[in-house]
Amino acid sequence: MAVCARLCGVGPARGCRRRGAAREQRRGGAGDSEPDTDTDPEEAGGGGGGGDEEEEEEAAAERIEGGRPASHPAEAGPAGRAPLSLLELPPELLVQIFGSLPGTDLPSLARVCTTFRRILRTDTIWRRRCREEYGVCENLRKLEITGVSCRDVYAKRINPRVKSGRFMKILPDYEHMEYRDVYTCLLHRYRHILGLWQPDIGPYGGLLNVVVDGLFIIGWMYLPPHDPHVDDPMRFKPLFRIHLMERKCATVECMYGHKGPHNGHIQIVKKDEFSTKCNQTDHHRMSGGRQEEFRTWLREEWGRTLEDIFHEHMQELILMKFIYTSQYDNCLTYRRIYLPPSSPDDLIKPGLFKGTYGSHGLEIVMLSFHGKKAKGTKITGDPNIPAGQQTVEIDLAHPLQLPDVENLRDFSELSRIVLEVQEQVRREEQEQEHRQEEEEAASQPAAKPLGGEGAEGEETAAGAEGTTQDKAPASQPFVLPMGVISRNEDYPRTCRICFYGTGLIAGHGFTSPERTPGVFVLFDDDRFGFIWLELKSFSLYSRIKVSFQNAEAPSREAFDEMLKNIQSLAT
Repeated sequence: MAVCARLCGVGPARGCRRRGAAREQRRGGAGDSEPDTDTDPEEAGGGGGGGDEEEEEEAAAERIEGGRPASHPAEAGPAGRAPLSLLELPPELLVQIFGSLPGTDLPSLARVCTTFRRILRTDTIWRRRCREEYGVCENLRKLEITGVSCRDVYAKRINPRVKSGRFMKILPDYEHMEYRDVYTCLLHRYRHILGLWQPDIGPYGGLLNVVVDGLFIIGWMYLPPHDPHVDDPMRFKPLFRIHLMERKCATVECMYGHKGPHNGHIQIVKKDEFSTKCNQTDHHRMSGGRQEEFRTWLREEWGRTLEDIFHEHMQELILMKFIYTSQYDNCLTYRRIYLPPSSPDDLIKPGLFKGTYGSHGLEIVMLSFHGKKAKGTKITGDPNIPAGQQTVEIDLAHPLQLPDVENLRDFSELSRIVLEVQEQVRREEQEQEHRQEEEEAASQPAAKPLGGEGAEGEETAAGAEGTTQDKAPASQPFVLPMGVISRNEDYPRTCRICFYGTGLIAGHGFTSPERTPGVFVLFDDDRFGFIWLELKSFSLYSRIKVSFQNAEAPSREAFDEMLKNIQSLAT
């Protein structure tokens, strides 16, 4: 405490020295120890003050000193001199200074003296922290005019027939709420769950985005558009929300089901993992029983009825997904995922894409770049290839020169070109393995030139790759070969460049997984495709154009570790 006082220039103040000496006497002379900086912001502004004796002493000192510590007589200078401590600054200036500090630093500041604690009760400080750290822009005093960001959620989930004039009656009482409470009891307390998460729903996975939405923290589940409209925007629905129903008391509500918000619970299991639990699962049931629940789920998930789906195998997959996912309406575990880091050398900007997967419908894939490789990792999955697995891998060192449009219509011609590149890749991999074995066997420095030659060969290949890309036309005609099935016939008819790649296929239950050759087709910055030669199928991918917050990886290593974790869990 004494260290903090000296840094703030409060040491010469008579009241602060007297209170500091009293605290040191009570603590057994430990007043010169460093202050505890790992404190909760709720302690600032009176949320976590000392005992009654200390409060009475501070109040008495404040009365004696007229609400402001007097300067030491020996240091009193002429009028107009520069202030020697923060306490000599006007209160409104201190509010500006304190408001620019991180909210986690304010509790330590509140422990310096009574004046600082009193100033930190100014709600303007906490409103600024809420806005700058968490993006809260609503005015607590004008909600009846501006409403809140999740107003539609309230109106639809509580009573669809409620009119806007009665809307504020179903909202909590924000008239007497303070930004200090919003910051300390809501935003700071649940800050660890903000960002992107993947729910543990067996092979199906998912994408959850937890954000600060107005004066709420809401978990939005992002769903792909209805099959096969891959270019349509994402759909989303709320799974849970957290807000302050009463002062200093955050309430967790489950939003699943069709009967409105109800009691829920959130538990942070460990770092980068949390779980949600519903305490009133009867709100998830519908009066018509499971059949009505299935029909409602089918309209939301696929945008159609079961009678509209004529393919028997597709009907089985849909029914299987409903039965499996409905088991997780009580409790769910989420694991954090990061957006892939980008580099100026990347072919396109990495990120999240929605793609077609035959009878399985649309799924979410994360495209990331790793040197001369690009990987597509499933965020949502299916019983064949579960979420977390690497669905496609693109070899950026081996571009493909497609034939003209007429010859491209011949599937055998495209297959011949791809298989020739596949054989070339196998030879290069065998040579690389042989080279590595020789380097490991060699114990003399003379073996180093061999590695140098290998590196030079790689540089030459990279240079050849760059030359190939430079010479490639800005766009070239593209058409799917005859016999290749596509869920979406509205694919682009021109492309920039193509590369050799492999796609992962497996039987039901991820049995007998195998990587098979294919063609990666780059159409533009936001769309690409993949031709699965063995399946004679084409997948079209379109970028998810959503600005996700709190989703950046702290480092490249952290992102790679995250990919390994979700893949190991899927396996």
